[in-house]
Amino acid sequence: MKKVIFDVDTGIDDAMAIAYAVNSPELDIMGLTTCYGNVAVDEATRNTLAVLEKLGKKIPVFAGADKPLNRQPREGYAKHVHGEDGLGNVLDFEPQTSAESESAVDFIIEQVKKLPQEVTIIAVGPLTNLALAVQKAPEIVELVNDVVIMGGAVFVPGNVNPHAEANIITDPEAAKLVFSSGLPITLVGLDVTMQTLLPRENVDAWRKSGSEVGDFFADMVSFYHDFYESANPGIGGCGLHDPLAVGVAIDPSLVKAKYIGVGVITEGEEDGRTVQVSEGKEKINVCTEVDAARFLNHFLNRMPAVH
Repeated sequence: MKKVIFDVDTGIDDAMAIAYAVNSPELDIMGLTTCYGNVAVDEATRNTLAVLEKLGKKIPVFAGADKPLNRQPREGYAKHVHGEDGLGNVLDFEPQTSAESESAVDFIIEQVKKLPQEVTIIAVGPLTNLALAVQKAPEIVELVNDVVIMGGAVFVPGNVNPHAEANIITDPEAAKLVFSSGLPITLVGLDVTMQTLLPRENVDAWRKSGSEVGDFFADMVSFYHDFYESANPGIGGCGLHDPLAVGVAIDPSLVKAKYIGVGVITEGEEDGRTVQVSEGKEKINVCTEVDAARFLNHFLNRMPAVH
């Protein structure tokens, strides 16, 4: 089992990714760390606790960054994408559990030092927590086993604007620091995640399962489907961005990657753009191809809503 710290900004695809991860026997989720991004950090923390509770899983949650490294936050959150509550407006209860008192950054540093070469970090929100951990304890760079990041759009257009993907533009400086840190990174970006669509009929099957958790996820993801259809008429599904990062952590053979330097533009019209660079940059694995059918099947078989 891979020991995993899962860094999230829990919106709808994060919720699906959490369900996928905690129901995958290959992964030992030691803790979830939260960050602002899709929603504010306190909402991301609440949503993470609520999803775990709905799934019947007891895993510690650690609240993290509430703003970017060194710039003002972007205005507003993606409520048109994830709903007012970040979970497609289905959250009708307050979780019974609370976050741990330790900060996300300190938890990451502590675990990596305690378990050298054993910890895999899956990061599916802005990279602020990871950047802060590297700034505070640069020695962890040599101690992390693996880092799988959902973010960026190196060879394809962005999704916030033609240049930038949402997680990167939310804190470009953090992404720049992390990509050039020397951490062993696999970048799962829009290059591959937009090829992994979840069709509506699969979500309808969750609802037909007759389970409370099936209804919860089906209602949530229906909101996401509606957004995708309004933005891309006829697309026929919603992107499995964050779940694909989990899939790659479980089975790297789901993707093909290029080992290249990646820079991040941090100003001007192309702020937040991820670009291939050749000089003076640590290299990372950038996913460029995905076996979408095999991944979708793997994901669906692990989703608790259909069992």
